Amino acid sequence: MAITVNIYYKGVNGNAKKFAEEMIASGVVDDIRAEEGNIRYEYFFPLADEETVLLIDSWKDQRSIDIHHASPMMGKIAELREKYDLHMKVERYISDEGGIPVADKAFIKE
Repeated sequence: MAITVNIYYKGVNGNAKKFAEEMIASGVVDDIRAEEGNIRYEYFFPLADEETVLLIDSWKDQRSIDIHHASPMMGKIAELREKYDLHMKVERYISDEGGIPVADKAFIKE
């Protein structure tokens, strides 16, 4: 079971993108990706909304997320969120252990 959290960071004047860029440049993103249990930590930029950045953050289980939330990195993330005055919308998904149904695979080109 993997847990994926989509976090939409919204700001003004390009602040969401600046936040993501500073997270990467400061090494925080690399540190998070190196944490035990992290599967994915990646930023995306929606084409229809230049003031939003989407973070896809996946972990192997809740314990890994709890350890991450208790780490010093959370303080750095919170500091940067405040610096750029970002607001968040969060979605949480738990993976389907059965994978992609056979009927759906007909629509996927690999």
